[in-house]
Amino acid sequence: MVFGTTILGSNPSAPAKQMKTISLKKKLIQKIKKIFFPFYKSKEISLVFDILEKDQPKEKKVAMFVGGCVRKYILDDEIDDIDIATIFSPEELKEKFKNSKIRTIDTGIDHGSITLLLNNFKFEITTLRKDIKTDGRHAEISFTDDWNKDSERRDFTINAIYLDRKGNIFDPQMGVKDLENKTIKFIGDPDERIKEDYLRIIRFIRFSLEYGHNFFEPSTVQAIKLNLDGIKNLSKERILKELLKIIKLKNFVNILKNKDLKTIFSITFPEFKNLDRINKLSLLSKSDLLNLKTNIILAILLIDETKNHEYFCHKYKTSNQIKDDLDSLSKNLERYRSDKNFFKKNLKKNIYFLGKKKTQDLAFFVFLENKRWNYKDLQDLKTNIEKISIPKFPYDGKYLMKKGISEGKKIGFALKELEQRWIKSNYQLSNKDVLNVIDKTKRLNILDI
Repeated sequence: MVFGTTILGSNPSAPAKQMKTISLKKKLIQKIKKIFFPFYKSKEISLVFDILEKDQPKEKKVAMFVGGCVRKYILDDEIDDIDIATIFSPEELKEKFKNSKIRTIDTGIDHGSITLLLNNFKFEITTLRKDIKTDGRHAEISFTDDWNKDSERRDFTINAIYLDRKGNIFDPQMGVKDLENKTIKFIGDPDERIKEDYLRIIRFIRFSLEYGHNFFEPSTVQAIKLNLDGIKNLSKERILKELLKIIKLKNFVNILKNKDLKTIFSITFPEFKNLDRINKLSLLSKSDLLNLKTNIILAILLIDETKNHEYFCHKYKTSNQIKDDLDSLSKNLERYRSDKNFFKKNLKKNIYFLGKKKTQDLAFFVFLENKRWNYKDLQDLKTNIEKISIPKFPYDGKYLMKKGISEGKKIGFALKELEQRWIKSNYQLSNKDVLNVIDKTKRLNILDI
């Protein structure tokens, strides 16, 4: 054995041991990087904090990291988004960064937030706040320089962990302990926190799934169930945004394992009549899960014979992309159900019309929806789809014009006829067949087309 490498022999378990060695080595490298090159010491972040701390007392905390980046730092996860909390108002922030390399964008100035742009980095920076008045949808806030007050208005203890630029943690709500114990706990009285913003019910679902929270305190479950009706008062855009984050979670399938969580989710989203279909997600490989589009999972939850997905898109004012993807999958599912050979002898033809990506999306949908399909069936079909090579249709309008067809309708008729014969003859047409179609088209009365 060489350090960091396993020499494979006749032992059948050697590949597994090698993978384990590589995985452990990767984790070791990540820990070393975290110790010597933590994210908060990058030159971009250092510049942001240098500007924020200029002309301020050294002992004064004018800004700290908060939210997801702190949780991911503690858990050794990859950090993508960086949120910063600060004592400065948006106007003061814009003034501080006015003559620097850092651009500011008013992304949420009414809520005390602006975005900082530096090179390819983006930071969300928000003024410390305290609630004055809430109605379950919107909060009337005032800015503060009190870190404890800011922590008290946040939803969960794990969302109120702060980290300064030196790596020191400020944890007024004991969130680190809850994070380590995979516990999602409201700050203070759950009923009060939820009544301040009913979206916190959906966020509770998301964080519970993301961090593997399984034990729900009866008081929390009771508070959520009593306030479920308040969700209907939220804007559909806010609900959809949070919902898509839930569906994107790699362990979304775990929602079926907890009765309380499943009940809350089902009551919140009654359109998802087919929630149990996602049970087969647990059979997919990590690679397949990563490549599975969010809209495919939405389709699994929604699409049935009742056009339920159309109602969902209308209710939540979804993007055109979501609507188009769901409509396309619904139509392709109808084609599959009416064609017993869709994924067999007609596979090449269907790939030609749909493209490989949409054919693969449909294959995933059918696998998740059809109890008779096993994972090997899906893998074999994916391999077959990848193997198939579809040639480009060799005829176009210019070609037909050169052959003496000038009318637009006749060109369209001839192209359609040629394409059908080309596909039927396994993507090969003799020159004689082509000329027959052209002659037939020329003889047609344009009014008969």
